[in-house]
Amino acid sequence: MHISASAIICAVRPHGEAGAVVRVMTADYGLLAGYVRGGRSRTMRPVLQPSNIVRAEFRARVETQLPGLTVELEHTRGPLMAEPLAAAALDWATALTASVVPELHPYPTIHSALDGLLIAIEAAPAARGWAGALVSYEALILSALGFGHGDGGRPDDWSDVLASLNQSGARLDRYLFSDRRADVLAARERLVERLKRAAA
Repeated sequence: MHISASAIICAVRPHGEAGAVVRVMTADYGLLAGYVRGGRSRTMRPVLQPSNIVRAEFRARVETQLPGLTVELEHTRGPLMAEPLAAAALDWATALTASVVPELHPYPTIHSALDGLLIAIEAAPAARGWAGALVSYEALILSALGFGHGDGGRPDDWSDVLASLNQSGARLDRYLFSDRRADVLAARERLVERLKRAAA
Protein backbone atom coordinates (compact mmCIF):
# COMPACT_ATOMS: atom_id res chain seq x y z
CA MET A 1 0.00 0.00 0.00
CA HIS A 2 1.28 3.43 -0.95
CA ILE A 3 -0.95 6.50 -0.89
CA SER A 4 0.17 10.09 -1.36
CA ALA A 5 -2.41 12.82 -0.97
CA SER A 6 -3.13 16.26 0.37
CA ALA A 7 -5.00 15.76 3.63
CA ILE A 8 -6.73 17.55 6.49
CA ILE A 9 -5.51 16.52 9.95
CA CYS A 10 -8.59 15.42 11.91
CA ALA A 11 -7.38 13.59 15.02
CA VAL A 12 -4.11 12.77 16.79
CA ARG A 13 -3.87 10.07 19.45
CA PRO A 14 -0.67 9.27 21.37
CA HIS A 15 0.74 5.82 20.65
CA GLY A 16 3.77 4.34 22.36
CA GLU A 17 6.44 6.50 23.91
CA ALA A 18 6.74 9.15 21.22
CA GLY A 19 4.53 8.22 18.29
CA ALA A 20 0.97 9.10 17.33
CA VAL A 21 -1.89 7.56 15.39
CA VAL A 22 -3.17 10.28 13.09
CA ARG A 23 -6.45 10.37 11.19
CA VAL A 24 -6.70 12.54 8.11
CA MET A 25 -9.42 13.31 5.58
CA THR A 26 -8.56 13.13 1.89
CA ALA A 27 -10.58 13.94 -1.20
CA ASP A 28 -9.98 10.65 -3.06
CA TYR A 29 -9.53 8.06 -0.30
CA GLY A 30 -11.73 9.37 2.52
CA LEU A 31 -10.63 9.08 6.13
CA LEU A 32 -7.27 7.35 6.61
CA ALA A 33 -5.26 6.47 9.72
CA GLY A 34 -1.52 6.04 10.01
CA TYR A 35 1.28 5.88 12.56
CA VAL A 36 3.61 8.88 12.71
CA ARG A 37 6.96 8.05 14.25
CA GLY A 38 7.91 10.86 16.62
CA GLY A 39 4.46 12.37 16.23
CA ARG A 40 4.49 13.74 19.78
CA SER A 41 7.82 15.51 19.40
CA ARG A 42 8.17 19.27 19.76
CA THR A 43 8.84 19.49 16.03
CA MET A 44 5.81 17.47 14.94
CA ARG A 45 3.15 18.76 17.33
CA PRO A 46 2.57 22.04 15.43
CA VAL A 47 2.41 20.12 12.14
CA LEU A 48 -0.12 17.60 13.44
CA GLN A 49 -2.55 20.24 14.70
CA PRO A 50 -6.13 19.25 13.71
CA SER A 51 -7.37 21.41 10.79
CA ASN A 52 -3.88 21.78 9.29
CA ILE A 53 -3.37 20.63 5.70
CA VAL A 54 -0.47 18.29 5.02
CA ARG A 55 0.99 16.22 2.22
CA ALA A 56 0.46 12.72 3.61
CA GLU A 57 2.43 9.63 2.55
CA PHE A 58 1.03 6.29 3.73
CA ARG A 59 3.06 3.10 3.36
CA ALA A 60 2.25 -0.44 4.48
CA ARG A 61 3.44 -3.86 3.36
CA VAL A 62 -0.03 -5.38 3.74
CA GLU A 63 -3.44 -3.72 3.74
CA THR A 64 -4.36 -5.14 7.16
CA GLN A 65 -1.41 -3.36 8.80
CA LEU A 66 -1.66 0.17 10.21
CA PRO A 67 0.41 2.08 7.68
CA GLY A 68 3.33 4.27 8.52
CA LEU A 69 2.59 7.92 7.82
CA THR A 70 4.92 10.78 7.04
CA VAL A 71 3.60 14.31 6.69
CA GLU A 72 4.81 17.60 5.27
CA LEU A 73 2.99 20.78 6.27
CA GLU A 74 1.19 22.52 3.42
CA HIS A 75 -0.94 25.00 5.39
CA THR A 76 -1.19 25.76 9.10
CA ARG A 77 -4.14 27.10 11.06
CA GLY A 78 -2.05 27.31 14.23
CA PRO A 79 -2.64 31.07 14.72
CA LEU A 80 -6.38 30.40 15.11
CA MET A 81 -5.69 28.36 18.24
CA ALA A 82 -5.33 31.69 20.06
CA GLU A 83 -8.96 32.52 19.20
CA PRO A 84 -11.14 30.50 21.63
CA LEU A 85 -14.29 30.42 19.50
CA ALA A 86 -12.53 29.67 16.22
CA ALA A 87 -10.35 27.04 17.95
CA ALA A 88 -13.43 25.36 19.40
CA ALA A 89 -15.04 25.24 15.95
CA LEU A 90 -11.93 23.74 14.35
CA ASP A 91 -11.69 21.15 17.14
CA TRP A 92 -15.33 20.11 16.80
CA ALA A 93 -15.43 19.94 12.99
CA THR A 94 -12.32 17.76 12.81
CA ALA A 95 -13.26 15.58 15.82
CA LEU A 96 -16.71 14.96 14.33
CA THR A 97 -15.18 13.90 11.03
CA ALA A 98 -12.59 11.60 12.63
CA SER A 99 -15.18 9.99 14.90
CA VAL A 100 -18.04 9.14 12.55
CA VAL A 101 -16.79 8.93 8.95
CA PRO A 102 -15.91 5.32 8.04
CA GLU A 103 -12.27 4.83 7.11
CA LEU A 104 -11.18 3.96 3.57
CA HIS A 105 -14.47 5.07 1.97
CA PRO A 106 -14.31 8.08 -0.35
CA TYR A 107 -16.64 10.89 0.68
CA PRO A 108 -15.61 13.74 -1.65
CA THR A 109 -18.57 15.89 -0.61
CA ILE A 110 -17.67 15.59 3.07
CA HIS A 111 -14.04 16.44 2.32
CA SER A 112 -15.05 19.42 0.21
CA ALA A 113 -17.53 20.68 2.82
CA LEU A 114 -15.04 20.24 5.68
CA ASP A 115 -12.38 22.10 3.70
CA GLY A 116 -14.86 24.89 2.95
CA LEU A 117 -15.91 25.15 6.60
CA LEU A 118 -12.32 25.36 7.81
CA ILE A 119 -11.54 28.02 5.21
CA ALA A 120 -14.61 30.01 6.35
CA ILE A 121 -13.51 29.83 9.99
CA GLU A 122 -10.03 30.96 9.03
CA ALA A 123 -11.30 33.81 6.86
CA ALA A 124 -13.73 35.14 9.49
CA PRO A 125 -12.89 34.02 13.03
CA ALA A 126 -16.01 35.88 14.24
CA ALA A 127 -18.77 33.27 14.45
CA ARG A 128 -21.24 35.19 12.29
CA GLY A 129 -19.02 34.41 9.31
CA TRP A 130 -19.13 30.63 9.66
CA ALA A 131 -21.83 29.46 12.10
CA GLY A 132 -24.27 28.80 9.27
CA ALA A 133 -21.64 26.74 7.44
CA LEU A 134 -21.13 24.66 10.59
CA VAL A 135 -24.85 23.89 10.76
CA SER A 136 -24.78 22.84 7.09
CA TYR A 137 -21.76 20.62 7.69
CA GLU A 138 -23.44 18.76 10.54
CA ALA A 139 -26.53 18.26 8.36
CA LEU A 140 -24.35 16.97 5.52
CA ILE A 141 -22.61 14.46 7.81
CA LEU A 142 -25.96 13.12 9.01
CA SER A 143 -27.31 12.92 5.47
CA ALA A 144 -24.19 11.30 3.98
CA LEU A 145 -24.22 8.60 6.67
CA GLY A 146 -27.91 7.87 6.19
CA PHE A 147 -29.49 9.80 9.06
CA GLY A 148 -31.75 12.70 8.14
CA HIS A 149 -31.67 14.89 5.07
CA GLY A 150 -30.15 18.34 4.92
CA ASP A 151 -32.09 20.82 2.81
CA GLY A 152 -28.94 22.64 1.75
CA GLY A 153 -30.03 25.79 3.51
CA ARG A 154 -27.64 27.82 5.61
CA PRO A 155 -29.27 29.75 8.47
CA ASP A 156 -28.02 33.31 8.91
CA ASP A 157 -30.08 34.58 11.82
CA TRP A 158 -28.58 33.75 15.23
CA SER A 159 -31.81 32.33 16.59
CA ASP A 160 -32.07 30.04 13.54
CA VAL A 161 -28.43 28.99 13.92
CA LEU A 162 -28.87 28.05 17.58
CA ALA A 163 -32.17 26.25 16.90
CA SER A 164 -30.57 24.28 14.07
CA LEU A 165 -27.61 23.37 16.27
CA ASN A 166 -30.00 22.04 18.91
CA GLN A 167 -31.79 19.92 16.32
CA SER A 168 -28.64 18.51 14.71
CA GLY A 169 -27.08 17.96 18.14
CA ALA A 170 -29.97 15.74 19.18
CA ARG A 171 -29.68 13.73 15.94
CA LEU A 172 -25.91 13.39 16.26
CA ASP A 173 -26.28 12.15 19.83
CA ARG A 174 -29.00 9.68 18.89
CA TYR A 175 -27.66 8.26 15.64
CA LEU A 176 -23.89 8.68 15.63
CA PHE A 177 -22.69 8.99 19.22
CA SER A 178 -25.01 6.74 21.23
CA ASP A 179 -22.24 4.18 21.69
CA ARG A 180 -19.17 6.37 21.15
CA ARG A 181 -16.82 8.42 23.30
CA ALA A 182 -18.51 11.20 25.21
CA ASP A 183 -15.45 13.45 25.07
CA VAL A 184 -16.05 14.08 21.37
CA LEU A 185 -19.50 15.50 22.07
CA ALA A 186 -17.98 17.50 24.93
CA ALA A 187 -16.04 19.45 22.28
CA ARG A 188 -19.34 20.30 20.63
CA GLU A 189 -20.89 21.37 23.94
CA ARG A 190 -17.99 23.78 24.55
CA LEU A 191 -18.46 25.26 21.09
CA VAL A 192 -22.24 25.67 21.44
CA GLU A 193 -21.84 27.38 24.82
CA ARG A 194 -19.38 29.84 23.28
CA LEU A 195 -21.74 30.48 20.38
CA LYS A 196 -24.57 31.21 22.81
CA ARG A 197 -22.38 33.73 24.62
CA ALA A 198 -21.40 35.32 21.30
CA ALA A 199 -25.08 35.63 20.40
CA ALA A 200 -26.03 37.27 23.69
